[in-house]
Amino acid sequence: MKEDQSQKPLLEAQNIELRYNDKPILKELSMDILSGGVTALLGTNGSGKSTLLKTMARLLMPQKGCVYLDGHAIAKESPRALARKMAILPQSPEVPMAITVRELVEQGRYPHVGPLRMLKKQDHAAIEEALEVTGMQAFEQRPLDSLSGGERQRAWIAMAIAQSTPVLMLDEPTTFLDVRHQLEILELVRKLNQERGTTIIVVLHDLNQAARYADRMVVLKDGRIVRDGTPDRVLTEAVLQEVFGIHATVLKDPVAGTPIFLPHSIVQREG
Repeated sequence: MKEDQSQKPLLEAQNIELRYNDKPILKELSMDILSGGVTALLGTNGSGKSTLLKTMARLLMPQKGCVYLDGHAIAKESPRALARKMAILPQSPEVPMAITVRELVEQGRYPHVGPLRMLKKQDHAAIEEALEVTGMQAFEQRPLDSLSGGERQRAWIAMAIAQSTPVLMLDEPTTFLDVRHQLEILELVRKLNQERGTTIIVVLHDLNQAARYADRMVVLKDGRIVRDGTPDRVLTEAVLQEVFGIHATVLKDPVAGTPIFLPHSIVQREG
């Protein structure tokens, strides 16, 4: 789905500054996310893309600035209320000991149930649907730590689907996966966006995959946004040279119609 440009922003980061050990990581950064799109956050290592994602999910608190969801400051939301509105999958989520796939997916319903965590009919229905959408029904009684990397990632996404939030954030969901499983995860993410209207914000390293699966590419460098737009406008030879330090040729994917690049050499920096 495409972002509806006539809408007010669903998610807003305004003048965000974040430091770690007195080192600036995000620098007066502002960004709006409209409902219904897939936004890819990109950049070299240390550019601030994962930090931005975590800040927008309130996993990190900025020293300056504010993040708003539906016009409300997320810093003032209770954890349970915020978990009903957005779900985030970290890059390497810790696997609970001896937990099954179904038990993991059930945790996605906890923001919607009472303190005793008694699941109701609608909760079980959401769990079944999440398992079905991700193709994990046959694995629901398997221990999570017995799964392959791709299967485990689908299980985590099933938990996020069961959480039933309008916003889903993913931090490098294809890391450590082979190419087949990378595409499997990205196809699933696109399906969630197109069929459910879930607003997706995802950190990716692979620029070609980002151009294929995202409506919008946001490139960070040294804690600031340096490029923001559609794949055709962002994945250019100039950006690859200036931001990523490579000489490359940008072509059109004959199947997807999106830009792809072929790297040639590294840009030699002076000094």
